Amino acid sequence: MEISQHHKTALIFGASGLVGGQCLHQLLQHPSYRKVVSFGRRKLDMEHPQLEQHSIDFNRLEDYAPLLKGHDLFSCLGTTMAKAGSREAFYKVDYTYAYESARLAAENGVNQLLLVSAVGADPDSLFFYSRVKGELEAAVKELPFWSVHIFQPAVLLGNRQDSRLAEQLAGRLSLGLDRLTGGELLGKYRPVEAIKVARAMIHSAQRLEGGLHVYPSHQIHELADTDNQDITKT
Repeated sequence: MEISQHHKTALIFGASGLVGGQCLHQLLQHPSYRKVVSFGRRKLDMEHPQLEQHSIDFNRLEDYAPLLKGHDLFSCLGTTMAKAGSREAFYKVDYTYAYESARLAAENGVNQLLLVSAVGADPDSLFFYSRVKGELEAAVKELPFWSVHIFQPAVLLGNRQDSRLAEQLAGRLSLGLDRLTGGELLGKYRPVEAIKVARAMIHSAQRLEGGLHVYPSHQIHELADTDNQDITKT
């Protein structure tokens, strides 16, 4: 499949989040994209000549279907149970909004989906969070994208606007263990920086490999490091 490089349009959902914010920043600097279209509840407090922003009502995603046109969809939507307030609200964000935006994009001929999921995603999981993530993964795999890339980070590292003390502590402990063992012990549970997840997503989008691709945390590290090497060579 051939796509004209340096002239692509990226669509992004969840740019106000930890991974999404990093992804947006890197997309705006990447030579392959002439335009980045961001969708969110509110417009971000930023401007860029290549950035187009849309403030939308996620409960009426069908109304915005004509705007969901481009080459690569970066889906970084996600919340927490505490922030959502209920299982129903959590499911609406992490499954319904993520799936419906992907479905509309696929129907519009968007080529690739790059989805942030989570380690342990499994539609048969006993844990609600993992089950929802697993159901979403299973659903998007059936959409008519030319290529689907699913990223399953473990503990995400980075500066969040909202405080998640337990997650921060888990991240520090995991990072310490990871450093002590040289990254070998934790495997797919290896903590990963949000900036690396974003870098891996964008790098994967340029590889133009059809089909389904799933990346656990340790492979996200490898992709991000590969992208760094490519940058230093140019």
